[in-house]
Amino acid sequence: MGWKYKAGLFLISAVVVIWVTSAEVTQGIFSEYKQPFAITYLGASLLVIYLPVAFLKDWICDLLKRRPSRTDKSTDNESYMRHSSPLKHTVQKVFEIEIQKSMDRKDSEENISAEEEGKPLVAIYNGSSDDLKNGKEMTAWQIACYGFFLAPLWFITEYLSNAALEHTSVASTTVLSSTSGLFTLFVGVIFGEDSLNMAKVVAVFVSISGVVMTTLGKSWATDESHLNSSLSDERSLLGDLFGLLSAMSYGLFTVLLKKFAGEEGKGVDMQKLFGYIGLCTLLTMWWLVWPLTALGIEPKFTIPHSAKLDEVVLANGLVGSVLSDYFWALCVVWTTPLVATLGMSLTIPLAMVADMVIHGRHYSAIYILGSVQVFAGFVIANIADRISKLMGL
Repeated sequence: MGWKYKAGLFLISAVVVIWVTSAEVTQGIFSEYKQPFAITYLGASLLVIYLPVAFLKDWICDLLKRRPSRTDKSTDNESYMRHSSPLKHTVQKVFEIEIQKSMDRKDSEENISAEEEGKPLVAIYNGSSDDLKNGKEMTAWQIACYGFFLAPLWFITEYLSNAALEHTSVASTTVLSSTSGLFTLFVGVIFGEDSLNMAKVVAVFVSISGVVMTTLGKSWATDESHLNSSLSDERSLLGDLFGLLSAMSYGLFTVLLKKFAGEEGKGVDMQKLFGYIGLCTLLTMWWLVWPLTALGIEPKFTIPHSAKLDEVVLANGLVGSVLSDYFWALCVVWTTPLVATLGMSLTIPLAMVADMVIHGRHYSAIYILGSVQVFAGFVIANIADRISKLMGL
């Protein structure tokens, strides 16, 4: 277990806390500002912040690369570092490694042939997959193609999740969204990113039965007057549907992200990838508010009516989307899609506690047992390979 895997596990715990906190804040926003599309569009578009950050990082590396270009200076520096402290020597080596990575990335970008530029998008993806298997980094153009390809899928996932929060409780949304591990498993098998065995099939049935139990189970809150409009039976079922659809698209996005990024994300600059996802959302997704409003899915678009609400929406977008989505992406590429999704299921007990504390919500025994089964299904899926080896399945 390398340091990136351990760091990925640590980031999972941070993302869990951020996601549950952001979900509670988002549901609070919906009490005054019922605009799932606007909140989704803002949060996803803010990812564009990563583009200038990534290019600034490359510029600094390029600047550092040019400074020790003279042979005499390099010789003098080597002679000095040999007589200097080991700490300074180590720091210099780290800078040399970063500079070399930047040089390799820049050289690979400059070597794009005219033939490659003329290929269709799918051909570029297939070529990039081969490059990732050979340990090569993708060029800026290839990363941009991936970003624009993944952006609609990510926007749909985020919108369905926010729409579910508008119609049902945070705990119910969290439980249903956590079933994405099942879809992640199946999609991973299809794309060759995971294997299927009897233990994983058992995990699927355990989790699905848990989802059914949470859907049939009852929950009620002491502040029902505050939540009654969004937690009626009809709206709750609609929220459950949005949650399941979000889980499906999330599972597909997770596997594609891992496939594109390669082992431990070595082939892709994640900041650039999410930056391009934000840029694509900003430029191409704004018009969707019109058909959604015409179909009655979205209310008529309005802007927040107070400066305080503006600040809450913006802060929630920066922390709940920009920061947490990047951390989550690192979790996926530094561990595995299934492990990352399993870690996200830790939001189930945390969300239930949050609903109990904040809204005074209570849950029936069937609901609680169903939540336990969903979590148990993910645990079984995570250790399925070990179970199969022990039992000889």
